[in-house]
Amino acid sequence: MSPAAGKTNPPWSWIVPLAGLLAIGLAMAMPGPFAAAVAGLALIGAVITAVHHAEVVAHRVGEPFGTLVLAVAVTVIEVALIVSVMLSGEGKEAVARDTVFAAIMICCNGIVGLCLLVGGMRHHEQGFQLQGASSALAVLCALAVLSMVLPAYATSMPGLGLTPSQLVFAGICSLVLYLTFVFVQTIRHRDYFLAPAGDEDGHADPPPNKVALASFGWLVVALFAVVGLAKVLSPVVERAVEAVGAPHAVVGIIIATLVLMPEGTAALRNARADHLQNSLNLALGSALASIGLTIPTVAIVSILMDKPLLLGLHPKEIVLLALTLVVGVITLGTGRTTVLQGVVHLAIFAAFLFFAFVP
Repeated sequence: MSPAAGKTNPPWSWIVPLAGLLAIGLAMAMPGPFAAAVAGLALIGAVITAVHHAEVVAHRVGEPFGTLVLAVAVTVIEVALIVSVMLSGEGKEAVARDTVFAAIMICCNGIVGLCLLVGGMRHHEQGFQLQGASSALAVLCALAVLSMVLPAYATSMPGLGLTPSQLVFAGICSLVLYLTFVFVQTIRHRDYFLAPAGDEDGHADPPPNKVALASFGWLVVALFAVVGLAKVLSPVVERAVEAVGAPHAVVGIIIATLVLMPEGTAALRNARADHLQNSLNLALGSALASIGLTIPTVAIVSILMDKPLLLGLHPKEIVLLALTLVVGVITLGTGRTTVLQGVVHLAIFAAFLFFAFVP
């Protein structure tokens, strides 16, 4: 962990999140290039602050609880953002699917690939708990296929949607799988998700409970600022995407990238510090939370509010998802990684981005 775990939190760690909230208000009250620039700077500051507070909390509660706190906190707020967009008007029936798919590709290829590449370049070879990675990938495969591939082949409803009863089934399956994974990760088999013996950096004393509790509160504020600023910047992103003639799905990728910046930054810092286990806990845990918490929530909203919802992926996305899952099982199947695995995942991520711009 970083030396962030001190006796008190530095002033900037609470000033920056508040400044981010003020930047959201400024952008909403006076939209324009200046407000967008301020929001962009505030977003960077909010991400850095969120990572700082996440590390303080993680150092207090220990792993894998620390990485779980950041993954679940940002996903809960991300789900709130998705629901708000779903209820904002017509033509939003695919926003949940596009956001979740982008989050999976970013977490499992972008973040994992970058961590393996940077960690491999710095430390040559890194180790992690094979049981933990295998457990996460097994749940991820089931969640992704049941929630996003199967709807594309269901015949009870035309198109890529599901009937209400099918939505209920998908939501229950997603929630049960995710909660079972969290139970295994934090209680039943917690040792599967801890760094191999000798890899942990335990020289620093954990922060007092008061400091950790304050950091948790400021972490939530910082993540609200991150998601709020991402939503504020989305019109700017949409105009930029339209200006270059890119498909509208690119907007979802950019927004998902902004929202996942705290997790990506924290995972990369852990990989550089030779704590690859924590990096994988963050990346794979974020992908699992994105599906396991989003699908049940949007299913409930769709049924109660009578909002159309598309969950099934198109053939191109199914191919990329299948490639991601198969390669993930292979590259993380030995408990040791090098730069090669990182390059493979980044190549898949590059293909995902390229075919999003050039479908």
